Amino acid sequence: MTPAPANDRPAGGERAPRVLVVDDEPNIVDLLRMALRFHGFDVVTASTGHGALRLAAEAEPDLVILDVMLPDVDGFEVCRQLRDYGQNVPVVYLTARDSHRDKIAGLTYGGDDYVTKPFAVDELVARVRAVLRRTRPAPAVLRFADVVLDPDTHLVTRAGAPIELSPTEFSLLRYFLTNPGRVLSRTQILDAVWSYDYVGESTVVDQYVSYLRRKLGQHGGPLLHTQRGFGYALRLPPGTPG
Repeated sequence: MTPAPANDRPAGGERAPRVLVVDDEPNIVDLLRMALRFHGFDVVTASTGHGALRLAAEAEPDLVILDVMLPDVDGFEVCRQLRDYGQNVPVVYLTARDSHRDKIAGLTYGGDDYVTKPFAVDELVARVRAVLRRTRPAPAVLRFADVVLDPDTHLVTRAGAPIELSPTEFSLLRYFLTNPGRVLSRTQILDAVWSYDYVGESTVVDQYVSYLRRKLGQHGGPLLHTQRGFGYALRLPPGTPG
């Protein structure tokens, strides 16, 4: 079970949609964690029904992907208890139980969608997005100087010119845009963009800041500034009127 870090939501800013994945099969959890993070979601996981109920309260997910056949409490009961506790977080069931009767039961207990195993990852991600569109307010467009980032369409422009970004570059820019003026350390950036369980080298932050700096710099002055010994900050170019 992986609880969310307490400080991963930028102060005053928007965070990525958080999905709680509940399944006792480690390979499925790993697959969904990787796929959802690739598509810009924050992911927390649980392997039991009791763990799911605890994390639903602590991590405040925007959506739960919930297996029905769990080792302690089945997913239908987990959903029922969530609703009894007043938690209206959307629930997408992911289960091998594919009978019409099970589907009706799951939706009756308060589920929002029902996906059967085996499943296609891209279809599941599409269903997650569809449920979130119905239940979550549309994300606000982020702006700083002449940079505009639309979290919903994944379009980025500077001075009106489109900028092609990789998913990681997009997530990195979004993190800077939700924290303008703040000096962000490598550790903070790793936690927000690569997730808190990333085990690679922290120099990956320097590499991606360099990529992003170069792409933004094609259409204007420097916006990403290095604070030696501390990290990076999104600031207006020197001499630019505030």
